[in-house]
Amino acid sequence: MILLFSGNAFCQVYLTKTGFIGFYSKTPLEDIQAENNQVYAILDPASHHLAFALLLKGFIFPRELMQEHFNENYAESDKYPKATFSGSCSGEMDLSKEGIYQVVIKGELNLHGVTRPIETTAQLEVKNDRILGTAFFKIIPENFDISIPEVVRGKIAKDIDVKVRTVWMRSK
Repeated sequence: MILLFSGNAFCQVYLTKTGFIGFYSKTPLEDIQAENNQVYAILDPASHHLAFALLLKGFIFPRELMQEHFNENYAESDKYPKATFSGSCSGEMDLSKEGIYQVVIKGELNLHGVTRPIETTAQLEVKNDRILGTAFFKIIPENFDISIPEVVRGKIAKDIDVKVRTVWMRSK
């Protein structure tokens, strides 16, 4: 991600190492949810470029066995340790001024070794020299070559709800 912004070395960027990404899937068998509070994210307000990176093993599940299955059988976290997103936001906004802005985020999500386009709406709030971001979108595991075993395929939702929250701080 640093290379992404190297051309703007003198621009003021916003960073976080404690962003949040959570996912949820309601299923007849069992609801599946996990949270990761160790998401690295960077936002360049001048160019509106943003990027995220997280380690998949950073997702915490309510039950240890669920976390083990996720890392070993689905995400294959040893083989594909991280997920990344790189994109930009567009819409009516002036991130140098306090306010709440509804934006469109477009970019590419790399998960499980597969890169797919993602587009969603998001809210950016500039307040007290911070930028708070919130977004929701859905992913379909099959689109990222994540195999669901036949035994549970009919009992697990086909798409996963993803929530993103960040509090970007101005870099020093």
